[in-house]
Parts: sequence; C-alpha cells; structure tokens
Amino acid sequence: MQATRRRILESLSEAPVSGPTLADELDVSRAAVWKHIEALREQGFEIDSREDGYVLLGTPEFGGASVEYGLDAPFGIEYHDSIGSTNDRARELAAAGESNVAVLADEQIGARGRLDREFSSPSGGIWISFVCRPDLPPAQAPIYTLAAAVATTEVLHDVGVDAGIKWPNDVLVDGEKLVGILTEMEGEADRVSWIVVGIGINANVDADAVPDTATTIRELIGDVDRAALTRALIERFEELRNAPESVLSAWRDTATTLGQRVRVETPGGDIVGEALDIEFPGTLVVATDDGEERVSAGDCEHLRPT
Repeated sequence: MQATRRRILESLSEAPVSGPTLADELDVSRAAVWKHIEALREQGFEIDSREDGYVLLGTPEFGGASVEYGLDAPFGIEYHDSIGSTNDRARELAAAGESNVAVLADEQIGARGRLDREFSSPSGGIWISFVCRPDLPPAQAPIYTLAAAVATTEVLHDVGVDAGIKWPNDVLVDGEKLVGILTEMEGEADRVSWIVVGIGINANVDADAVPDTATTIRELIGDVDRAALTRALIERFEELRNAPESVLSAWRDTATTLGQRVRVETPGGDIVGEALDIEFPGTLVVATDDGEERVSAGDCEHLRPT
C-alpha cells in the first residue's frame, strides 16, 4: 500500500496526472487510485483535482509520509506523534521478524539512554530507531553505532551545525549534547539476530526543554526542515551500514576525541591518557603512562591538558 502511494507521489511530482493514467501505470482500478489520493490527503499532502489531472501542491511538514516522499533508502517508516520509546517499539518489530523499518516519532514520553538514564525527548525533535538484520558477528556490532554517529554528524554539518563526536557516539556542539544514540542487539555466539539503532536529535526544540548540559538545533541556528533532515540521515546511515570499511575514516574526520587527553570509565577501572586512534569495530586506542590501552566500551570524558 505504501509503495503504491509512493509511486503516485513520484508521478505527481513531475506533472499533473489523470486518474486513468495513474490506474494504468499502477495496474489498479480508478476507484483504488481515488482511495490512495484521499489517504494521502489525510496524511497532509495537498493534492488538487484539475481538468488535466491530479496536482501535488504541497507536502506535510513532518511525519512518516513526508519522510518517505523522495526517500532513497530501503526503509519503511512507522510514524507516531507520541510514543513511549522508539527503541522499545523497534525491538518489538525486530522480535516479530521485521527488518529495514525506521520507527519515527515527534516525541517520546518514556525514552532512556545508556545505563537506563532518562533521555529527554520533547515534541519537535527527531526520534528514530532503525531495525536492522546485518550479517555480522556480535563483536562487530559496534560499527553500527559509529555509523549512526557519523551519519548524524555529517547531515548536521550540511544544515550548518558544527557538531563533533565524542567517543564513541555522543554528538556535541561546544561540549553540549545535541544527539543521543543507543544501540541494542540480540544474537547468538557467532551471529547477530538483529540490531536496533536509536538516534535522538534535539531539533526544533526550545533550550529550556532539554537538560542544562544539552543544546538544540533551534538554539544554534533556528528551526530546520525535519523531514528533509530525517531523509538525509536515513540515506547516509544506509550508505555507511553497507560500507562498514568506510566508517572509521569518516568517524575520524568528524570526531573531537582524537588527540585529546581523556578519562574512560570502564568496569575494570579508569583509563587516563591521550586518545590516539580508533580501530575496527570501534575500539579506542589510548596512550597511558604504562603504554597503549585499547577500550571497547566505557564513559569517555575529555580532560584539560596537563
């Protein structure tokens, strides 16, 4: 059904198209075309009926249909005006066997971050979780987290936001958090069953609606076209997940951690030193007083130079 509506929108974006022509192109009845047109209107698309056919006059500001319109990536969009957590819903879909679905919401009312920390997700943001089934061993799953961080940072650069990545996946502007990323996985010893990658962007959100340690796109540059930004994010994430060998170099280009003196909190204790590099699938190499340490997970803090 969504594929048919997508094709209708593609046809209408080029020129007016009559009902009979659409029916022939789609191999459906004229009544079915009318029902699809009405459904698109209900979703917020402005479609006028004229003597020479249907004409697309405008698209909805945000939502599943507006993001899917023109999307060049194999993700279906499940949109919610409000939801407890897009990651929770994505996990349900993954457990039911779904793949290549992006759960998108205008707001979340029960979101969480790493270590079950509360994650503010007010209306006006971009809250999205991808359901993926990669052919990867579990040890390589962190590359998806890095891909999400890179994709987000690059599309933010494209709209004028000077964001950078703090290892492994915090996207910051001048030390304030703009984006949160949470990756969850289920699998066996040698194979990933599914990965859910959740990305939360404080987009068209007032500064007082997020924690003091965070910032928003609205505060930095003003409001953006959320549908266009979401499309760009999905398309770039799709490119990176299909080319994992390219993720590390792109991460290095957008990271602020490398070259910094850092403290990484790990279950085995703190590791303090200079962040030298990152290795596949996301291991941070730190030069300490006792030699190089490799850290696969932990909370990273940038320290003042000594």
